[in-house]
Amino acid sequence: MKKLKNLSAYLFIILAAILLAFTYQLFIVKNNFAPAGINGIATMIQYKTGFSIGYMSLIINVPLCLLAYFFINRDFAKKSLLFCLVYSFVYLGLQQANAFSGFQYDAGGHDTIYPVIISGVLGGLVYGICARHNASTGGTDIVSKYISTKKPYLNFFWITLTLNAIVALVSFFVYAKPDGAGTMSYDYKPVCLCIIYCFISTFLGNVIIQGSKQAYKFTVITTHAEEISDEVLHTLHHGATKISAIGAYGHQQKDVLICVVNKHQVVDFQDILKKYDNTFSFVENVGNTFGNFAKVKK
Repeated sequence: MKKLKNLSAYLFIILAAILLAFTYQLFIVKNNFAPAGINGIATMIQYKTGFSIGYMSLIINVPLCLLAYFFINRDFAKKSLLFCLVYSFVYLGLQQANAFSGFQYDAGGHDTIYPVIISGVLGGLVYGICARHNASTGGTDIVSKYISTKKPYLNFFWITLTLNAIVALVSFFVYAKPDGAGTMSYDYKPVCLCIIYCFISTFLGNVIIQGSKQAYKFTVITTHAEEISDEVLHTLHHGATKISAIGAYGHQQKDVLICVVNKHQVVDFQDILKKYDNTFSFVENVGNTFGNFAKVKK
């Protein structure tokens, strides 16, 4: 079972790498903007020099994956390396064979927001898949994780944001064009497109990482713990954890129930609580749930 799960993780990572390679070939390279991170830098280098994104990805990411192997996490490093190798070689194959050139989205400098939205959505899908399987797309993801490992008090989000902001700033100068009078014409458009790409891909990636396991946790202080837990069990088919407690003001013995329910069961849970006096409750949003528990039979 464990081998099958590991195999499926590697398969998802390979498919994600192929998808990102197609995303760059079809929606990014023709539209003069740098997406984000190291691959964004590779995109700008290809734009200025013609040196392929695929080769640059290999040159940068292979050493970074070796760094991750020795200083971060070996499983993370191996999966990230697999992603980078598949992505780089698939992109090189598409580029050298000029494959799918007829399907490339070339906005021609107009309505560039559309390929940015498409590539941002696909990029977010790729990032989310990799993160859920303990991998990364390489580049700034590995750098950020290394920095946060060595400096745990630094927020991973802010590290990544700072690195991507540098890419956006550099793109302002890289995509400048001569105006015919011997000077360069600078445009904020590549910067805006980079920011939009980062926002869309990060947002969607986070949604995928959280998955469908979002829930709500009810903390209930009551003198009717048995009745409430019994009704929750038989009506909502969820268990609860009971803790004995003493009120700080009246010093009365009470019980605390902790129960996690699905999003669509919030109103039903509230309806149960309304039936009982001497009951106080508050609810919290749970970003994800973990663990294996036996299902309660109806």
